[in-house]
Amino acid sequence: MRTAIVSDLHLGAASEADLLSRPEAFSALADAIEGVDRLVLLGDVLEFRDRPFTEAMDLAKPTLGKLAGLSAGEVIVVPGNHDYRLISSWLESRALKGARPLRLSERARLDLWPASELRAAMPGAKLRINYPGVWLRKDVYATHGHYLDRHLTIPTFERLGLALVERTLGLAPSGPDPLAPPDVESSDEPEEYERVAAPVFAFLYALAQAGAKANHPGGTPTKRIWDSLTGGASRSAKVRGWLLGSVALPGAVGVANRLGLGPVRADLSPNAITRAGVDAMSEVVERLRIDAKWVLFGHTHRRGPLAEEDPWVTENGATLLNTGSWVHSPSLLRSSSSGSAYWPGTIAMIEDDGEPELIHLLDEWTREDLAG
Repeated sequence: MRTAIVSDLHLGAASEADLLSRPEAFSALADAIEGVDRLVLLGDVLEFRDRPFTEAMDLAKPTLGKLAGLSAGEVIVVPGNHDYRLISSWLESRALKGARPLRLSERARLDLWPASELRAAMPGAKLRINYPGVWLRKDVYATHGHYLDRHLTIPTFERLGLALVERTLGLAPSGPDPLAPPDVESSDEPEEYERVAAPVFAFLYALAQAGAKANHPGGTPTKRIWDSLTGGASRSAKVRGWLLGSVALPGAVGVANRLGLGPVRADLSPNAITRAGVDAMSEVVERLRIDAKWVLFGHTHRRGPLAEEDPWVTENGATLLNTGSWVHSPSLLRSSSSGSAYWPGTIAMIEDDGEPELIHLLDEWTREDLAG
């Protein structure tokens, strides 16, 4: 069986950065995977945080319909944090029925709204939704990866929001917090992650439904911080970046740590972000006791490891892979070439045996091509 894995499409994004809505990008994907036995859409397929649900779905439907035709067999959707609404009704129904705690791979209902909208948008596909992840082989597990935000040391909006929910619920800190009491262990159940994540995801979704300006020209709060730190063409932008990087951000990080919302650090260099992401992925694998030889993530938009990098391996020997994204994010592309770890257009291909393979489909593109 041949399986293709694609993550972080963000169809319907207000920024119009979702590359698969463009024919030339979709053709590159279709040429590489058409006729695979199984297509896995590994989270953040849809962007429900930029605009009302109906608008996002209407924009995404043409691409969803074409994706449905690429697989000769199943299409499996594993929701992420940006399209979490797809399974929130199902999760609520499970809670009302007193269902057992989530396991690593549960099959969600497609007849409940809004998952039913996804099924209608992909007619003819043998569609299913698995959450929070899916076993693709006995030794290969795939999940979107938004659970890792609880363990990041990067001060993203979601990292701090999750920490605030932890404190509100009276849960033990999720990371190696030096201020925490010794020998405090967090639950290793997916249900524990859900308790913390669901309020944050619901809040961000509600803002989009209320017409909040999530499509602000500067993007999300985290993206605006990154843009400021990476500078700009004007001197004033560089000054603002210096002030934020040298004064405001470290000060805010210090306050966050003192309030128990950490541990987070002010270092937003590419190497620091990569290390933090890999460490957080490893933490999720260990806490959930994912007994797999290979574990695939999306979420961070950081593909890898790249050919020149060492393998990403957990303490227990699982090899981590990340499928990157299909989103054009100029502020993350520090290099003018496809050597950037955040260059979009990566997929994973899995056969019946052997190692999963990362394939970079848009590496021949230039920054001008990505900008359209």
